[in-house]
Amino acid sequence: MSDYLLGIDIGTSSCKAAVFGADGGIIGSRSREYAVQYPEPGYAQQNPVDWWEAVCGAVRGIFADGGVKPSDIKAVGADGQSWSAVVVDKNGRVLFDSPIWMDTRASAVCEEVGRLIGEKAIFGLCGNPFAPTYTTPKLIWFQRNYPYVFKSAYKVLQSNGYIVYRLTGKYSQDLSQGYGLHFFDMRKGVWDAGMAKEMGIDCSLMPDIVPCHGIVGNVTEEAAAQTGLLPGTPVVAGGLDAACGTLGVGAVSDGQTQEQSGQAGGMSICLETYKPHEKLITGFHAVPDRWLLQGGSVGGGGTLKWLKENILTGLGFEDMSALAAQSPVGSGGIVYLPYMAGERSPLWDKKAKGVYFGLNYAHKRNDLIRSTMEGVAYSLYHNIQTAGEAGAYVKNMNASGGAANSDVWMQIKADVTGKEIRSARSENATTLGAAILAGVAVGIYRDFQDAVNQTVRIKKVYTPNPENHEKYIGSYQVYLRLYENLRMLMHRM
Repeated sequence: MSDYLLGIDIGTSSCKAAVFGADGGIIGSRSREYAVQYPEPGYAQQNPVDWWEAVCGAVRGIFADGGVKPSDIKAVGADGQSWSAVVVDKNGRVLFDSPIWMDTRASAVCEEVGRLIGEKAIFGLCGNPFAPTYTTPKLIWFQRNYPYVFKSAYKVLQSNGYIVYRLTGKYSQDLSQGYGLHFFDMRKGVWDAGMAKEMGIDCSLMPDIVPCHGIVGNVTEEAAAQTGLLPGTPVVAGGLDAACGTLGVGAVSDGQTQEQSGQAGGMSICLETYKPHEKLITGFHAVPDRWLLQGGSVGGGGTLKWLKENILTGLGFEDMSALAAQSPVGSGGIVYLPYMAGERSPLWDKKAKGVYFGLNYAHKRNDLIRSTMEGVAYSLYHNIQTAGEAGAYVKNMNASGGAANSDVWMQIKADVTGKEIRSARSENATTLGAAILAGVAVGIYRDFQDAVNQTVRIKKVYTPNPENHEKYIGSYQVYLRLYENLRMLMHRM
């Protein structure tokens, strides 16, 4: 019998389940995909039952592989995508497909509520803008558009909270996902019933808030039959995917930062004091007594994927990295704005557009590839610079995500930002973070620093080149001015 931990990640396009040993080594993993529905402009939603079925299939698949037995699993942790709105009735039945993080159907709600209550008052409590992608406006939208169905609402859950409910039969709200609700006191980590009432939301709809490593319950007989897990296996509350990913790369002390190199881009700065910024995202870390100041960009690995699939077909990602290495710093004058689906922080402009600027006949595909990588690095630097305005400073960055496997791209990010970047065992950082929460809960680790010491391994360190950084500052200024000068045209389109 082994001391293994199961981490479950509810991502945007798929669920991943992974089993880890106490040293952070992966023992087995499986993933299952599900669809995103776009029924109308501005809508992006998923059926939470699809998440659960994917979890069941992935976990059963791990056991079917034969390397892990149900009795090996000592505890389970689940993380999930942000800003879900899973509305369930008293029987746990899902009443609506859940809008996901990119859904903007509640834009009109934000304008109205923001005027009535005041953007400053809302931000003063929760440390986040009242934007349509968050959970609160979506709840208000459901109440207004489907009042008869909403009458049956009993609890509102986040993505990982729904999975925890299906595993244990217990409703919970982990601390790190509280940032999606604008009646959540970001200093105290509690619901504010007064603000909820002002917004027209019944605070009793919200489950009790649980620390991310708090045990919510145990796997039920029904869940065991569907997943293959043993009944009675402890399940913790889990957390936001970005928070668990930050833990999974070892960023647990002040100034340590996760650099997100996945489909989307961004960063999460670990803070020991509360330092919100109006243009960034503030939330609790999965680690107790810590906050995260986050910057999220739509431009990440997905931009290179788009280039590969639509312009440079036939090339693999390794081929693209090799070609990018042949282009000079600054890509021969090409500057790329990676706003392929609008932009999140710090612009918060859903009408922003992607732009390649400065093309001429002398440019080659290697310049196009490198400029794409540099544009994503500029968006990261923009968020880091914005965080500095709030007194939140990056000491170093630990990278996670598929793009962290590209030496060229990691060096570009180090040179653009002027910060050291360390590549961790990044492919499984988020599920590892969820598993660490479970391990701390059942005593496999003494505390979170002990867990990081045992599990996080750094593969490579990228030190910024000061000369390249100086060169990039000029291109970065062009990057900023391009958006400023093109913004009105983007909106007219």
